[in-house]
Amino acid sequence: MIGDDTAFLGEDLIPWLLLAFGAAMVVGNLAARLRPPPPAPGEDPRERPPLQRTLGLVAVGAVAAIWALASLISR
Repeated sequence: MIGDDTAFLGEDLIPWLLLAFGAAMVVGNLAARLRPPPPAPGEDPRERPPLQRTLGLVAVGAVAAIWALASLISR
């Protein structure tokens, strides 16, 4: 509607963004740990990221995603 003053996704914009960001942190860090990208031609093979850092970032992303999901469900 033209002239509608509601924001995109209404009041739920922040929880949706937090859910997307948290889920991306979980999936991206697990993907980088389990299957690092292949090296470019003429480049040395890439090492896997450290396990502690990966688990820490996965935990932060999971907490953010769970918190956002709980916020969306409770409305």
